[in-house]
Amino acid sequence: MKYIYSIMLFILWALPNQAQVNNNLKIKFYCTNWGMSESWDSYCARVSQAGFDGLETWLPAAGEERTAMFNALKKHNLSLGLLSGGGGANFDQYLASFIKNVEDAAQQKPDYINCHTGKEYYTFEQNKALIDAAEAISKKTGIPVRHETHRGRFSFAAHITKKYLEEIPHLRLTLDISHWCNVHESMLSDQKEAVQLALLKTGHIHARIGHPQGPQVNDPAAPEWKSILDQHLAWWDEIVRIHKESKAKVLTITTEFGPAGYLPTLPYTQQPVADQWSINVFMLNLLKTRYKS
Repeated sequence: MKYIYSIMLFILWALPNQAQVNNNLKIKFYCTNWGMSESWDSYCARVSQAGFDGLETWLPAAGEERTAMFNALKKHNLSLGLLSGGGGANFDQYLASFIKNVEDAAQQKPDYINCHTGKEYYTFEQNKALIDAAEAISKKTGIPVRHETHRGRFSFAAHITKKYLEEIPHLRLTLDISHWCNVHESMLSDQKEAVQLALLKTGHIHARIGHPQGPQVNDPAAPEWKSILDQHLAWWDEIVRIHKESKAKVLTITTEFGPAGYLPTLPYTQQPVADQWSINVFMLNLLKTRYKS
């Protein structure tokens, strides 16, 4: 009996710590409506049937289109992620516009707000004012606000974004690292410290595959892009790992391959060299399979 008891103790000791290996992280997948050329109802039907959990879009102006969007989302049981930003002839106008737009987005109660924040030529203090304003709205409403790594914004480059992340503890990113691959003309192997900090501070992912000469490969399923795809997957794997270790409840991902023009086209005819919809569905299925556990 003593022998059996000892064996049972050994088995219990050898089992993985359930508090460490178990987690309830839910990954929700959103489809971009970038390039949508049909009605909200028709597009949302396709998005739902493909297996997406939600849709990411800029908020339409108040009126019939906004009503049609919300009706379609409800009909097809889709969640909503909203993009937001600002505009104006000078910084003061931009700040006022940015605050108004983020507040309007937050009133719609989306799952998150993804901001195109500031300008690459604004001062650190100006861009920080925008980030702080968004944080104040997030705290007031409870809606997570993320700031996308994007060309032309404060976060246009890895080394520049690193400074913002170090100086602004509450800053959380939408990581669209495809832009950085393009800006730095590299796969960022020489900027591991900046990239790792960005991975730690990421709350939302834009799952597009960039490369040293552009922010979007023509088709991520093509074998010539395998090493580039694998590097992006490695970055996203790390974000998933970080979220699991931190006991986060939700991680949101948008497949955001763009339409013709962003998607490479043939000369003269301007025909896209691949199908945008098929690519985004390919990315959805790839990531769902990879992270299904």
